Amino acid sequence: MNKAMHFFKTNFEAFVWFFALILLATMDPYTKEPSLCMFQALGINSCPGCGLGHAVSAAFHGKFLLSFETHPLGIITIVLLTARIVTIIIQNYKYQQFNKNI
Repeated sequence: MNKAMHFFKTNFEAFVWFFALILLATMDPYTKEPSLCMFQALGINSCPGCGLGHAVSAAFHGKFLLSFETHPLGIITIVLLTARIVTIIIQNYKYQQFNKNI
């Protein structure tokens, strides 16, 4: 297996979160498009996560007040997901370096 494929395979979760953030950053925060929310699809209107994607998108567009009004955890979500991405890559790098030394 080549190095690029191995890097992708070992950091798959980081790539998923990274591309999710990219998709949310390019999304229009003002859109009223249908949601992918499972609760809304089932007819339940009070979902604790509803608006989170729009809040993240608004934060990426510099609309911090809109982000907070849409969902108070939008900006925190960006910070946590970014930290998770960095943590995964660092842990896998350290693991590979440790295994090289054995």
